Formats: sequence, C-alpha cells, structure tokens
Amino acid sequence: MYKQYISLLLLVSILVTSCKSKEKEEYSKLRGDIFGTTYSIIYEDSKNYQEEINTIFNDFNNSLSTYIPSSIVSKVNQNDSTVVVDMYFIEAFNKAKRIYKETDGFFDPTIGKLINAYGFGSGKEKKDLTQAEVDSLKNLMGFEKIVLVENKVLKPNEIEFNVNAYAKGLGVDVVGRFLESKGIKNYLVEIGGEIRARGNSPRGTLWKVAIDDPNTDGSRSQSRTIELDNQSMATSGNYRKFKVNSNGEKVVHTVNPKTGLAQENNLLSASVLIQGDCADVDAYATAFMAMGLEETKVFLANRPDLKVVLLYANKEGEILEFAN
Repeated sequence: MYKQYISLLLLVSILVTSCKSKEKEEYSKLRGDIFGTTYSIIYEDSKNYQEEINTIFNDFNNSLSTYIPSSIVSKVNQNDSTVVVDMYFIEAFNKAKRIYKETDGFFDPTIGKLINAYGFGSGKEKKDLTQAEVDSLKNLMGFEKIVLVENKVLKPNEIEFNVNAYAKGLGVDVVGRFLESKGIKNYLVEIGGEIRARGNSPRGTLWKVAIDDPNTDGSRSQSRTIELDNQSMATSGNYRKFKVNSNGEKVVHTVNPKTGLAQENNLLSASVLIQGDCADVDAYATAFMAMGLEETKVFLANRPDLKVVLLYANKEGEILEFAN
C-alpha cells in the first residue's frame, strides 16, 4: 500500500562528510531500496550493520511478501496446510487480530482480493467493478475466520492474509529492535515514510520530521513538522495514489472493508504517533483513512495513547488540520 513519504529534516551530509564533531562521527547512515520503496537508517554507532540488516530484510520478505510465491504468507494463501509460520508471521498475525478487533473491522488484512481487483495489489486488476462483483469479493473476507494453532494457519480456502498495509511499519520495528539489541539507544529507522525514532539525533535534539502537504498536482511541499520523542509514526493518504474509472470517478487505494468500496472521503491523510511499535500506527493510519474524519475522532476519544495529525478538506475545499 502506498504511504506518503515523510521528509527527514536532517542535514544528512554531516553524517558522512563532517569531521568537526565527535558526536557526528559516531553516527552511521545506511540507505537503500526495500519493499518496493526506499529506506534510511541513522544510528549512533560507528559499526556498519548493513550486512546484518540485509539478512533481516531477506528473512522478512521470505516470510511476509505476497510478491514472492515461495514466501510463508504466499504458501498460506495457497492453502498449504503443512506450512509452519515463523516469528515474523506470528507477530504480524497477532497485531492484525488485535487491531482488527479494536477498529471493529476497519483494519482487515483479508481485504487483499479487493485491493487486487481495484488495481492496487499484487494480483490481477478488474476494471470498473460492479456492485455485484464487490459484494462477491466481500464474501471472501473476514479476519475472524482465520486462526493460528501451533504455528499453523487454519482458514477457509478462499480467504487470504495480506500484510501489505502494515508491512513497512513492521519492518521498521524489526530493524529498530536489532539496533537496540546492539545497545544502540539513539537511532531513526525509516522505510517508505514509516518511522521509528528513539533517543536523540546527531545534533543532540529530538528527531524532527515533516509531514507532506496533501498536494494533488504531484508537487511536494511540507508545512508541518513534528518532534518524535521515543515515538513511532506512520502516515497514510489517498491524495496521490488513485485511479479514475471509465465514469470519471476517483478510485482510491484505501478500500473500506465495511462497504468494499474504494471511495474518497474528506480525510486526505492521517499521521499517527505512538510510544510503541510502528506496525501499530501503520495499521491505525490505514484504518483511519477507511473510517473517515468523524469516525476517527470518535475512536481517538478512547485512545489517549494515539497522537494524530489529520489533514482533511471542508466543503469549500480548504485544507484543515485536526491534531490531538
């Protein structure tokens, strides 16, 4: 699933070129491509952990990538009942089950076939879905129908499990925990805009990031910044990645599991922060985009642990902000 990119407000060149500060010399920066996007990892340690992180990414993909036919999740979706799942799959499954319940099904990782049909997944797209086709695909959903017993998945054959909506966040967490296992307290891990930040930046201050403005013309600008105080942050938005059907209607990449429809609402982007795992806020951000502004506000009233910046459009088309 597309996630709008978060711009790191860091003079990253100082991490590589400056010899004026001992603190800056002790920070390392790794960059590359993964999960169909880019990653940036900055941490306070002179040792290069690129090889170990590459192994983590490889193992993670072999577990949870729906784009790899031999991955664990692909075999599960192929109804291979002999597959024993690994720790990555177990964590992804347990988080999804919890957040599925908390959001009353607005976050549903069994929605993959609808995502594919709308043209935003790894499967075959079907142009101009009819209501009857949407209803038929909805019958192939329902995370409550999947259970995990002794590290094996039990499910109806037609149900698929898809972690694409929060895989980047989970990947961020896995790398962050690896750095913590090495005794690293100051770091930032970012994959495709999803972030886990701990401790301080090379400047000795909290990590500072900027949220993209919801520009629909393809341009990039940022007018809002946030400091991350040992927090994770994820952002989901519908204003860039969308299609237009033959009737001239916008089809967005966030599908509402309740209706099965990929319709735009007035919520343009949702940035969610928590002093916990990035996978959690990645999933919540996806759910909020499906809920829309008002239902999200109701949900947040009972979740003081979740901090948000919600960008939405009023009836006059003005871009407004809700933050708690």
